[in-house]
Amino acid sequence: MTALNRVPSLWSRTGTASVLTIAAVGGTLVVPGVASEAEAATVATKALQVAASKKGSPYQWGAAGPRRFDCSGLTLYSYKKAGKKLPRTAAAQYNRTRHVSASKRKAGDLVFFHSGRSVYHVGIYAGKGKIWHSPKTGEVVKLQKIWTKSVWYGRVS
Repeated sequence: MTALNRVPSLWSRTGTASVLTIAAVGGTLVVPGVASEAEAATVATKALQVAASKKGSPYQWGAAGPRRFDCSGLTLYSYKKAGKKLPRTAAAQYNRTRHVSASKRKAGDLVFFHSGRSVYHVGIYAGKGKIWHSPKTGEVVKLQKIWTKSVWYGRVS
């Protein structure tokens, strides 16, 4: 069954030419209420979008939103809004995720910064070597390039 057959009401919303153009070029239709191919990816994508929506929110130690965040507070808040529960601290979040290699990382995975075996910071992987995170006192939630190789990746399931 094609995407066009699953959502006949889409014809009236987008117009025949638009739907046929999307179908002809092999595009993917994103329709509210239609289940995605990978439900886990949807949760990670939503968490990533929530984190990005908090751009500019000030850092505050111990804060978990909705207006101020520390690093693990941002990841906790973002995944909670996406429908997943995480523990409060970065180290506990690391212990709760399925660990993945850098080569298998995907947008929405958590990025854990460590010194030796101790996790000290967490952000949400945005792709292209960047994360959304709440860095430290005096700074705000922002998109930033990963600045070290001392990171581990975890997938929320």
